[in-house]
Amino acid sequence: MTVVVDYEMGNLLSVTKALTDLGYNPAITSEPKRILEEDIVILPGVGAFRDAVKNLREKGLFSVLKERAVLGRPILGICLGMQLLFTKSYEDGEYEGLDLIPGEVVRFQKAPKIPHMGWNDLLPQDASNSLFKNLNDYYVYFVHSYYANTDTKYVVAYAEYGEKFPAIVNRGKIFGFQFHPEKSGSVGRQILKNLREML
Repeated sequence: MTVVVDYEMGNLLSVTKALTDLGYNPAITSEPKRILEEDIVILPGVGAFRDAVKNLREKGLFSVLKERAVLGRPILGICLGMQLLFTKSYEDGEYEGLDLIPGEVVRFQKAPKIPHMGWNDLLPQDASNSLFKNLNDYYVYFVHSYYANTDTKYVVAYAEYGEKFPAIVNRGKIFGFQFHPEKSGSVGRQILKNLREML
């Protein structure tokens, strides 16, 4: 089963509905045992990095997510959830992330306007990657002011907004989408479907 982590950071219903439409049969939970053991864990999130880490720690989920990664079990982070996968963030201070993918979350420096809000093209590193199967275009929806600065070997696709930034990252069974697949129409749904088939 797929579980969506409830740590009081963002609207879980839109993510859950998109997953249901694709046959993921998702459940929303904050139960550590389920988050450790279920087939696929999705970490969504909207808001501040600091608050997200605080909530994960208070619910006992920070260490559980790290343990799950060590066990090689799939995790998908979406938007803020993707940023939490990295080593640290400099959003309004300096805060430790899950460190599942090496890198730092930093604020846009060359963006024409912050936040980056709206539709933008993914720029795949390798269009033959299974994540991009059956896509007619790469147009997806973003809302964020910070992005992950990481080694290109972890980047599946970039996007550009004043500067190039990672839009999809991957390390082993850990995936991150900076965009919102649940708000990205048929492209977002197809990418979620492709990911499910890969896992």
